[in-house]
Amino acid sequence: MTTVNSSGSAAGRVLIVEDERALATMIAAYLSRAGFETSAVHTGGEAVAAVRDQLPDVVILDLGLPGVDGIEVCRQIRTFSDCYVLIATARKGEIDTLIGLSVGADDYIVKPFSARELVARVQTVLRRPRTGKRADDHAGEPALVFGELSVDPAGRQVQLAGAAVPLTPTEREMLIVLAARPALAFTRRQLIDAVWGSEWVGDERMVDVHVANLRKKLGDDPASARYVTTVRGVGYRMGQG
Repeated sequence: MTTVNSSGSAAGRVLIVEDERALATMIAAYLSRAGFETSAVHTGGEAVAAVRDQLPDVVILDLGLPGVDGIEVCRQIRTFSDCYVLIATARKGEIDTLIGLSVGADDYIVKPFSARELVARVQTVLRRPRTGKRADDHAGEPALVFGELSVDPAGRQVQLAGAAVPLTPTEREMLIVLAARPALAFTRRQLIDAVWGSEWVGDERMVDVHVANLRKKLGDDPASARYVTTVRGVGYRMGQG
């Protein structure tokens, strides 16, 4: 494992999972210059262990890893960590991106990418929460309740029938955005602006994948949704439970 530490206080801890060692070293150097504390591993097995040991804020995860591939790595990470996962892939096929997002990745970037673009993506996820208000600004506000579902913006917690719901950071932020304005039907672009940031560029249909994941964890049937409702021709809104 190669480790590169930035000088001074780190802007965040980033784990790079990339089997091409030269590329991993280059990515680490760029991120280190931008103020991040970075480390790199080169196999899927090393990646899962490194996430457990290092508790990174962001994982940049190559899909095409030897042995345990990036999809399985992401699946395993999501069983114990809610760090942000940014998929880096040379595959331009839509199915690879959608599968990655369906197992809990937060965003994706297609190779070849510029160093500036990658640094901007990492900076964007680390500016979250992105609801327009920081968590501290929600202090004292009551939880938002929709039937058996309780959404606590201040504590960044979601409970269903009194039990915690294991959401990824992106799923949690999306739910908070929807719950804060339940009368509003959000378009995909509006949700992207609120959750990923207005500078995000990519396939807006990734919103649908995250909504599908969210519904599954909430036990929400898309045909008769109690919580996240589809508004035909517009996007999504919070149901009234």
